[in-house]
Amino acid sequence: MTEDERAGGPSASPSDGEGRAQAPAGGGAWDCDDSAELYRIEKWGEDFFRVGDNGRLTVKTRRDSHHSIDIYDVVMGLGDRGISTPVMIGFPELVERRMEDMAAAFAAAIEENDYQAGYTAVYPIKVNQHRQLVLQIEKHGRQLGFGLEVGSKPELLAVMALTAGAEDRLIICNGFKERRYIHHIMLATKLGRRVVAVIENLDELELILEESVATHVRPHIGIRLKLDSPSTGRWRDSTGEKAKFGLTIPGVLLVVQRLADAGMLDCLELLHCHMGSQISDIQVVNAGLAELTRVFVELQGMGANLSFIDVGGGLGIDYDGSQTNSDFSVNYSLEEYANTVVYRIKSVCDDAGIGHPTIVTEAGRAMVGHHSVLVFDVLGCNRLDRWALDSASARREVDAVGAPRVLNDLLDAYSSVEPDRLLEAYHDAHQAREEGLTHFAVGLFDLAKRGLVDRLFWSTCLEIVRLAVDLDPMPEELEELKLRLSDTYFCNLSVFQSLPDSWAIDQVFPVMPIHRLDEEPTRRATLVDITCDSDGKIDRFIDEVDDMTPVLPVHELRAGESYFLAVFLVGAYQETLGDLHNLFGDTNLVHIRSNGEGGWNLEDVVVGDTVAEVLGYLEYDPRVLLEAMRRDCELAVRAGRLSVADSREVLQSYEAGLAGSTYLE
Repeated sequence: MTEDERAGGPSASPSDGEGRAQAPAGGGAWDCDDSAELYRIEKWGEDFFRVGDNGRLTVKTRRDSHHSIDIYDVVMGLGDRGISTPVMIGFPELVERRMEDMAAAFAAAIEENDYQAGYTAVYPIKVNQHRQLVLQIEKHGRQLGFGLEVGSKPELLAVMALTAGAEDRLIICNGFKERRYIHHIMLATKLGRRVVAVIENLDELELILEESVATHVRPHIGIRLKLDSPSTGRWRDSTGEKAKFGLTIPGVLLVVQRLADAGMLDCLELLHCHMGSQISDIQVVNAGLAELTRVFVELQGMGANLSFIDVGGGLGIDYDGSQTNSDFSVNYSLEEYANTVVYRIKSVCDDAGIGHPTIVTEAGRAMVGHHSVLVFDVLGCNRLDRWALDSASARREVDAVGAPRVLNDLLDAYSSVEPDRLLEAYHDAHQAREEGLTHFAVGLFDLAKRGLVDRLFWSTCLEIVRLAVDLDPMPEELEELKLRLSDTYFCNLSVFQSLPDSWAIDQVFPVMPIHRLDEEPTRRATLVDITCDSDGKIDRFIDEVDDMTPVLPVHELRAGESYFLAVFLVGAYQETLGDLHNLFGDTNLVHIRSNGEGGWNLEDVVVGDTVAEVLGYLEYDPRVLLEAMRRDCELAVRAGRLSVADSREVLQSYEAGLAGSTYLE
């Protein structure tokens, strides 16, 4: 990357023809409030994130504090401690705030609706299984009466140990279960844990009955119901008769009859459903609750000892800040969600004349999504406007190569750019460029002329976009042209490892710089990672008008100065779904807690994968690799290709490489 390339990137703001961004029409000094509005922080930030007076992004970890943590200061402090970007920064106090907000929202709804039972949340550890985070949730959850949810045998074994001494905590066991999984549930019950085995399919029922007899345990049993009520959003197909988990009504009736025959109907304590993930529309919740509670009422009438109604997950996050029912947003608040759940369950139970059950939610995304921020550095950029020519320079360049007709046509198109003929000038330039490419393909143009074709064409396009900035509406071709002129910023991360949902399901996350926010971001860029996969990019961003855009407003890169971007709301799923594309491993992970005085303390560090560790995952033994290199170096010394000193340097470098980060250092 040259110094020129590090110093800037392509521009979607007006250019003077030589790639330098100009001030926007209307003038006025840029300030931090402009950046906050541009990146829509108040829309998606939930009052957690804001721009400080110094132009840096801050996080307010506690509602009762006037102090905020400067994220740029954290990154610099981590660097001083040898912890480099990319880094996943977790703020556990944000998780605690979300847990408290959930408890408060349901407490208020229970009081307002005169609901005669309580509320508890269980955290599904699949959402983010990092040990320190789960420990913090378990610890803070003790104060709020919250429990944990597991979906597999390994998760249950982890939670059994983490909840030692907390016999009253609710542990819900979902997921497919074989005999050993169920055996562990029985043993955990013997230990005093309140573990609910949720039946997902009929085979599990027989295993539960057999293990109950073998272990002399009367288990706590739940049923997951397949809802007929449709869901919305990206996971709309996770409900209905073809849903992966749960029982249809005939299956539920069979379970009730079988438990009654075994004298264990009193063990059926919980009814559960899954309405979908990231539910964007509150009406989906309303409809699902009505169906779930009606089944609950009927089962009570059949003698089931139901005391818990588990509405599952689905409480969404407003990723794009639009506050709509788009796939990346929600059209309701936490308070409206709580009121809807409480009111709907109460009304159905009251109509049936039965008592109110304890309400359970499994809203993991809403609990932990906000707490993690992925910060990475920009390595450099590609920009088209660095090749731009002014009119006089263009004339000299064309004359210097003999002024062939095609280049003269391009020069004429460049000279003809006027506000009233922008499309015509673009069409002329495009046609001349196509002809120039053909000349090169058949050998009529050498490489120098081929390069000049591109420089003239892009110079023309930059001038067209500069003059088109005030067009309303802008012609579609010129909108597309503006995007073609945008920069490509090369970023030190792997999308596949750290943002797998961005690649796999086109999930949109808020992205923005963490500093220089008192400066106007005059460039527009797509972001690409350091993998060798063309899908390793981020090209869907939130814009200022509740829409998506393929380019992000960014600042000019400055030679010798780091530029940091961050992705927000990545605390759910992203840290545990990543893969090893190109053998890029886990990033560094840190947990930061406020010191109450505007500063911060480094609470926990999980060092990212080394090259040796990643290779070991795929059965490359680093010791065997090093020994192979040692033998090769010795052979090279014998053959005279390396000196002994050279051989030592090769081996030392190789060892250091194995011990180093998989990311660029």
